Amino acid sequence: MHFQFCCGDSVWRPHEVRRSEPGSCAFGNIPPTSGRLLSRRETPGPCEGSAADGTPVQTHTQSISMAGSGDTEGSLTPVDFIQLQHYMEESTLRVKDVIKEFRPGGRLSQHSFGEYVDATGFCLFLKTYLEVEDFPADFCQRLFRYFQHAEQNGSTKTQMPKGGGVFLRDVSCYFSVLEEAQPREKLEFTFKLYDADGNGLLDSSEVDRIITQMMRAADYLGWDVTELRPPKPTPQHCSSLGKQGLCCICCTYIVHSQCANKKLEPCARTFVKSKQEIGKAVHDWIKADCNNSKCQVCFKKIKTLAGKRCVWCQEMRHDDCVVPGIPKCDCGPLKDHILPPWAIYAVSKEEDSCLLNVTADGHILQIAQISDAHPLLVFVNPRSGGKQGERVLRKFQGLLNPRQVYNLSNGGPTPGLHFFRTLSQYRILVCGGDGTVGWLLDAIDRANLQVHPPVAVLPLGTGNDLARCLRWGGGYEGSDLREILKDIEVSEVIPVDRWSVRVIPNDPQEAGDPVPQEIINNYFSIGVDASIAHRFHSMREKHPQRFNSRMKNKLWYFEFATSETISASCKKLNESLVIECCGRRLDLSGVALEGIAVLNIPSMHGGSNLWGESKKPDGVSEVGQSEVITDPELLKAVTQDMSDKRFEVIGLEGAMEMGQIYTGLKSAGHRLAQASQITIRTSKALPMQIDGEPWMQPPCTIHITHKNQANMLMAPATKPSGFFHLK
Repeated sequence: MHFQFCCGDSVWRPHEVRRSEPGSCAFGNIPPTSGRLLSRRETPGPCEGSAADGTPVQTHTQSISMAGSGDTEGSLTPVDFIQLQHYMEESTLRVKDVIKEFRPGGRLSQHSFGEYVDATGFCLFLKTYLEVEDFPADFCQRLFRYFQHAEQNGSTKTQMPKGGGVFLRDVSCYFSVLEEAQPREKLEFTFKLYDADGNGLLDSSEVDRIITQMMRAADYLGWDVTELRPPKPTPQHCSSLGKQGLCCICCTYIVHSQCANKKLEPCARTFVKSKQEIGKAVHDWIKADCNNSKCQVCFKKIKTLAGKRCVWCQEMRHDDCVVPGIPKCDCGPLKDHILPPWAIYAVSKEEDSCLLNVTADGHILQIAQISDAHPLLVFVNPRSGGKQGERVLRKFQGLLNPRQVYNLSNGGPTPGLHFFRTLSQYRILVCGGDGTVGWLLDAIDRANLQVHPPVAVLPLGTGNDLARCLRWGGGYEGSDLREILKDIEVSEVIPVDRWSVRVIPNDPQEAGDPVPQEIINNYFSIGVDASIAHRFHSMREKHPQRFNSRMKNKLWYFEFATSETISASCKKLNESLVIECCGRRLDLSGVALEGIAVLNIPSMHGGSNLWGESKKPDGVSEVGQSEVITDPELLKAVTQDMSDKRFEVIGLEGAMEMGQIYTGLKSAGHRLAQASQITIRTSKALPMQIDGEPWMQPPCTIHITHKNQANMLMAPATKPSGFFHLK
């Protein structure tokens, strides 16, 4: 049964419920296996046992065990894993050196059965690779069973050896993950390992195998592998777990499924019904399992189901210690971000005819001015980051007032911007990729707001270049959202340039892709990198199921970059275009270029600084004031600034050079110019992209000019890197 969320009645408000985990039902205890206690301050996404909208489901599921999950058969103990690492530290060989011996003509080829090796061959593999002649037999058997137990997807038709065998590629991939090497080197080896036909392409099953081995190793190393796990298409639960609990998304009130129809306590308010209640900061107490916490009135421990918790400030008290109205609620540690219910009030249709913010029972809502806080307007793209946004959406609904958290799939940014339009000071947090950020900034321009609020970014996409430049990191990895909210509270407002793009085709009748957008927030490029992005985008449109995690996206992108290195589809690009910066034509004859990029920020391709670092020598401080700079010596001293109303033009020799810059083997591309206007004329169809959105453009003329500046929030500290320390 699903209860719709409704706050229209100050006496009775039903709860919006979904599955829960261990906790206490308001009518009795919920067993540890039958529910999930969803703390208001850290509300996760839908757990196993509920549909995405919270609707209870009664289905069965397979029991999926990860390496190290505690299964006796087919798993390693932590001690085994540590011992294996010690052996690897003493070895001087690499996996790629050993697998050669199993190929035809190698000294161990008799133990190879197509893609499998038998138990004896596996033991010899370990002894050779680890350089240990007296490798313990029992340890060898445990490792053999461990790899035997790995899930096989049936993609190989090779006959299994008598007595069983292990898939040599999976074993090699697993050990290569644990080796000391650069991430790029590991990925190159892995791609070649699984690319059996040598065509430079991997199918989805092969990519899944790579991800599986990464996850198995990462599980023991303690890495966060959330982004590697694809979302379950149909959340389910095992029937052996018994009855399921339900939890309110807003106030985390927990009940058994069978108790949902009983008389429940009212849900916490999210707004007040009359103007007389505006500004009256009263607690919203709900019955809660206080888990032996101390009462903040009498300082004695609160027994199970004998206490209450304020939804907004999280204060806990005994039932008898709750005195209405005294003291006032201060909204707790997140008071600067929370839009309290006493600041939202219902108005008549005559006062506000807009129907963008209407409750389930017809109340039209407005926000009163708040002088001592900066309420956070949160926009979440639930499709970003392999649908990681769905979990983030529910977490923020629990941390803040649900009325300040908006799902961008439901009407885009307009309803939220309209709701907050009367506030004089507030902040915005956009949760998504670079495309989502651009969508929001465009909506702010169109909304004609009296106040342009500063925008912070929680990166959920793949590239996240703007988020990197603003120190919000390359991708959200499941950290405590309260820490991110603290960073927003002390962040710095900076203006970031935005640029208008006008594309005029030479022949309007010639067929071509539509230009995806008319504004540049990050970068514009022509040639090699746009070609890679276009192939990636086309493949994702055809097979979206293959791109359901951030790590998978990185692997696919790496594969397309490798293919582009071989094909070099944009050779002699300088012969196909002419570039003028502020009326000055650039000389492109000095080097063979395959790509041109116009940079607004110092990050591209998921963390590459193509312009590179600059050390400004004495006596050239006035260089940055010039409208256009093309002199190579002066360009060496030019630094990038997201707020200087200028962009930088860079040339790229090819995909190989892009990879060298990304890995730090090369400091920068070819600096061509810094300017405030640019005109590009092309003579043939070329791949192009704006902020990661690619298209194929017939011959045309492109004009790029300054549009405006957006207020963005710069985080106080750099975020840590992600899985494998990839940028």
